[in-house]
Amino acid sequence: MKNNRIAVCAYFLVNGFLLGNWTARIPAVKEYFAVDNSTLGLLLFCMAAGAMTAMPFTGTVISRFGSHRVTVFTGALMCLVLPTLAVMPNVYVAGIAFLGYGFAGGSMDVAMNGQAVYVERDYGRPIMSSFHAVFSAGMAAGAVVGGLFAKIGGGLLIHFVSVGIVSGVVVFLASTYLIDALTEERKAGEDQPKFIFPNKLILPLGLIAFCSMVGEGTMADWSALYMENVVGQSDSMGAMTIFSFGLAMLIGRSFGDYFTNLWGSYKMLRNSSLLAIFGLTLMLTVVNWPMVLLSSFLLGLGLATIAPIVYSASGNTPGVAPSVGIAMATTVGYAGFFVGPPTLGFLADAFGLRLALLFTLALLVLMLVLAVRLGRKC
Repeated sequence: MKNNRIAVCAYFLVNGFLLGNWTARIPAVKEYFAVDNSTLGLLLFCMAAGAMTAMPFTGTVISRFGSHRVTVFTGALMCLVLPTLAVMPNVYVAGIAFLGYGFAGGSMDVAMNGQAVYVERDYGRPIMSSFHAVFSAGMAAGAVVGGLFAKIGGGLLIHFVSVGIVSGVVVFLASTYLIDALTEERKAGEDQPKFIFPNKLILPLGLIAFCSMVGEGTMADWSALYMENVVGQSDSMGAMTIFSFGLAMLIGRSFGDYFTNLWGSYKMLRNSSLLAIFGLTLMLTVVNWPMVLLSSFLLGLGLATIAPIVYSASGNTPGVAPSVGIAMATTVGYAGFFVGPPTLGFLADAFGLRLALLFTLALLVLMLVLAVRLGRKC
């Protein structure tokens, strides 16, 4: 069991590490393509569209090939596609690369979380937050590496090729120890349609994930630009905003299983929503770099355990294979990444980035309402 857990952790680490490197260099990507916020939002929309396209079908693919094989393939694909984001000749062709990266990332998210559910079952206690803590550690480490490349003026291509090679080695080494649950996944997949959409048991969890992922996407895609354009700091300081958020996610998820056991899943969802709302409100009302770093940290703590709780609950839905249940929830949840980037881009160009983030704040309030209502029903 220990080797299985370490192997699955390795994939969560790689996923977060690649994301942290990517998000830290978004200002450089924006400058490379010489685009405004709206166009950048459309590129991020392509990435989310790729994930949204992949997720409803991933459960069916897993039932045929196994979550262990899909995890390895999509992890390797992410490492290969990342450098292409820095070599596209124009913004139109870049949209294809962004679409492909999102497709690989969305499929990997479903598959590796399915693997995490199997490991959690073997342990017989909640450990899902610990996997997401490793993801956050990877994201924080990636943000640091991305910030260093930005500080020394490292080119995007050299940067992305370097982290892709390192991540690819980790993907290869961990592939041997993933759990082969193909028989169970095939059995569960026999009763599922090819296109999987959330059922009534999983839909409320998916809506909570939607609101949370808009919050996560906001920090990943726009916090560095917020630090630069609104607060007036450098791009390396923008990377520190992402690091602060990622560090908070790491801490929150490291202790998330303990507090989930202590309070219960739905009380944990409610308290986390309150903290996230407070963090973003603070960021929008007190505009200086120390307070932005603090507020991004608080927002990270608030959002830290939302996704692990949703993945664990949807992956343990009776009569549904873990990867299939997770695919259902993430189909709705990742719509947050689908809707958020272009919406914020257009709002930022129309009203400024600071006012645009009120959109995210409104969805965090909605997340609180959903969590309270779900807790009363259960």
